[in-house]
Amino acid sequence: MSILFRNTKGWLLDQCSYINESYQHCLGLEQRQYLKCCFKKHYFDIAKPHISLKPDATAGGATARSPRVVENNTKEVVSELHLEDEQMRNTTNKKKRKRKHKELNQGEIDSLVHHEKVRRIILEGTALIVAEGRSCGFFCQTENVGKLHIPIEDGRLADLCDMAKQLPLVDNSQQKLVQVIGDDDECPMEQLDLFTRITENPLNHAREVLLMGERYVLPPHCNFLLSDISRMQPLENYGKRFEAIVLDPPWENKSVKRSNRYSFLPSSQLKLLPVPLLTAPGCLVATWVTNRQKHLRFVREELYPHWGVEVLAEWLWVKVTRSGEFVFPLDSPHKKPYEMLVLGRVCGKTEQKVSSSEAPEPVLPDHRLIVSVPSVLHSHKPSIAEVLKEYLGPDPACLELFARNLQPGWTSWGNEVIKFQRLSYFDVEPRILLGPGAPGDVSMTCPFPPTPVPPGHATLIFSAAF
Repeated sequence: MSILFRNTKGWLLDQCSYINESYQHCLGLEQRQYLKCCFKKHYFDIAKPHISLKPDATAGGATARSPRVVENNTKEVVSELHLEDEQMRNTTNKKKRKRKHKELNQGEIDSLVHHEKVRRIILEGTALIVAEGRSCGFFCQTENVGKLHIPIEDGRLADLCDMAKQLPLVDNSQQKLVQVIGDDDECPMEQLDLFTRITENPLNHAREVLLMGERYVLPPHCNFLLSDISRMQPLENYGKRFEAIVLDPPWENKSVKRSNRYSFLPSSQLKLLPVPLLTAPGCLVATWVTNRQKHLRFVREELYPHWGVEVLAEWLWVKVTRSGEFVFPLDSPHKKPYEMLVLGRVCGKTEQKVSSSEAPEPVLPDHRLIVSVPSVLHSHKPSIAEVLKEYLGPDPACLELFARNLQPGWTSWGNEVIKFQRLSYFDVEPRILLGPGAPGDVSMTCPFPPTPVPPGHATLIFSAAF
C-alpha cells in the first residue's frame, strides 16, 4: 500500500514503496530466473528544502522556512508552523524593500489570490499529516547526502513516436489491436510493434523485456500504448471504457520553452484527446495542473465542460522532504511546494442509467491534501491509484494519459509511457533460479503460477514487426 496514513485532511503516501510492491517477483529475460527490482531510493532522497534561509535566532535553531521536529504534539506543530511562516514573511518583506517596486501582472495577482485561499488548508493539514508521519517513523531528521545523481533526460521515446507517425495504422480488427507478452521463451521482443498496437502483460508477476535495445520492466496486468497524441486510434478501438482517467499533461510554461529537454503541449490541443470515447458513465477524471491560474481556469472552465465532465473537487499535492519540511517555502513568489489536482465526473451519459438498487457514486471531498516526498525525476508524479479506490466501484478499469510509467492493473498511454520503466532506474538482484526438479522448481517455489497466453495472441506478436 502506498497510503501510510489518512484522515479528513488527506493522505500520506510512500511512492517508492508503492512502486517496489509490483517488482518483488520479476521474470527475467533468461526466463529461468526471478529478479527482485527496487526503484533506486536516492531518487526520493530529498533531505532538505531546495531553497532555505540562514538559521534564525530562534530557540532550537529552527529555520524561518522549515518546521522543527515536534513529535506526537499536533497543536505545537501547527503553532510552530504559523510562527515560522510569519517569520518567513517578515524576512521576505525585508528583502523586498531592497528591490525596486514592481507591479504584479494579472497572472501573478490571480496566483496570489488563489494561494491565499489554499494557504491555511495546506499549512494546517500538512502539519497534522506530517506529525503522524513522524510518529510512525516515516519522517526523520537526516543529514544532507550531497548532490544527487540524476540521469540525463533524453527525448528518445518521444522522437521515436514522432517518427512512427509515418507507419500505417492497423485496421480495426480486434485481433490485431492487441499484442501480448507471454511468459514463454518464444516471444520475439524485437518484433513487438509498440507504436500502433496495445501491448499487454497479462501475467500475475512483473516481466523484464528488451525493447528497442533497452531493458525495461513491466508490472503485472498492465496495458500500454506508446504513441503521439495524433496516433491514439488503437486506444479508441481497444474496446474498453474506463471508470477513472488520470491526466498529467505537459503544460506549456516559460521554463519549458527555454529548455530543449522537455516537450510541452498547448492547452488548446488537449481538447483533441478522445476522452468522451474512453469514459464509462460516471467516470472519475483527475487532471494534474501546475500553479499557473491560466491552466487551472482552462481545465475548470473549458476542458472539462468540453468533455462533459462536472468539476467536483480540487486537491493539492504537497511536496515535503524526508524530514517533513516543505521542499520550497510555502509563500515563495516563484515556486510553490504544491501542485493542483482537479477532479470531476462525467455527466449526461443517459444510455447507461444506474440501477436504483446500485449504491450511489461516492462523494468526492474538496480540498484534500496528498502529502509525499517527491521524486527528483522530472514529471514523476505520485500514483493516486490507492487514493482513488474508495471513490470507485469494484474492479474499476483505469487509464492514465500522458503517463511516463506503468501501473499494475492500469492502461497507460503517452509518448514516454515506459520512460521510468527502464531497468537502469532500478536496483536488481537475483531472487530464485527456476527449473524442473531443481531446488528452485517453479512448481514448488514460484510465487505466481504461469499465465497462459490466450489462443491466437502468439502469432500476433510474430506478425507485429515493422
